[in-house]
Formats: sequence, C-alpha cells, structure tokens
Amino acid sequence: MTTEEWLKHGISLAWWVLLAWWIWSAWGNKTATRGEPWLTRLTLYWLPLVVAFGLLGPGEWFGHTWLREAILPHTVPVFAVAFAFAVSGVALAIWSRVILGRNWSSVVQIKHDHELIETGPYRYIRHPIYTGILMAFIGSSIQAGDVRVILAVAILFASFWRKLRMEERMLGETFGDSYVAYKRRTKALIPGLL
Repeated sequence: MTTEEWLKHGISLAWWVLLAWWIWSAWGNKTATRGEPWLTRLTLYWLPLVVAFGLLGPGEWFGHTWLREAILPHTVPVFAVAFAFAVSGVALAIWSRVILGRNWSSVVQIKHDHELIETGPYRYIRHPIYTGILMAFIGSSIQAGDVRVILAVAILFASFWRKLRMEERMLGETFGDSYVAYKRRTKALIPGLL
C-alpha cells in the first residue's frame, strides 16, 4: 500500500470511528423537553448533509463535468494535510461529545435537566462538535481536491450555521443571562475568530 493509499484509508477510518462512537454513545441521553419540528430538521439539516456528503462521493459519480475539475494536487503532502484535518476533527468531535454527556442530541433540543457545559473544548468555543465535523469534512474535501468540494463545504457550513443559531436561541431562552455571559466569553466555531 502506498503512502497516499494509507492516508486515504486513514481518513475513511476516522469517519467510521466517528460514526461508531456516535451510534454507541447515543444511548442513555436525557429525554427532550423541547425541539425543532421534524420537517425543519429534514429539509434544513439532514437533506443538506446528504447533498454535501454526496458531493464528496467517488469522483466517477461526476464524470467529466466542471465539478470534477481538480483544484488541489493528489500528492502525499496534500493527503497528509487532509489526514491531519480529518483525524483532528474527529478527535475534537468525540472529545466534545464526551464532555457534553447526556445533554447531547443529534437534533436541536432542550433536554430534561439540561446543563450548560463550559468545560473542555466548550471553554473556548460554543459548538466544538460542529467545528470537529467541519474540520474532518474539510480534510475529506482536501483529499478529493475537486471543484465540487467548495460547494460541499459551503453547504455543510450553512447547514451547521443555521442549526447552531437555532440552538443558541433555545439555549439563551433556557439559561438566560448565564448563556449571554458564556456567548461573550466564547466564539461559535473558531476560538477568537468566529
């Protein structure tokens, strides 16, 4: 196996680890007291995720269209950067999910006895799970290296941004001044920037 193949397989493995952890750790979460409607979740979150991840599918899916035009070389250094982004992103998402504990949900919800978590990565950013998944997705996008990845990252970012804004509105209503103070101390996705 070449170094490029090893790095590609490593990126895929990182995603499989994240998926397995997500499924395993979803059991035993607190029950929801409030959440967004299922049709909103489907059309504004899940459907864009499917489209974004579909855009990262095998290049053959896109034939010889403009979406398949290369913007990054397929070289070991580029794949190494992709691998670093993917693995770091998955690690951040898993760590954040562990810290969030039973308060976690894959959808926008307020849980019974919901707690405002401000430790671990939440000390620096309010949505480190999204940051981690975006980092991993950018890693996969760097690996693909075609024009299609620009559209894929934009779709994923827009979907997460809409979702985090809704979460912040619900958390603000639930925790009031504590959440306002937390927002002043932290950024949404990137420490010190965004």
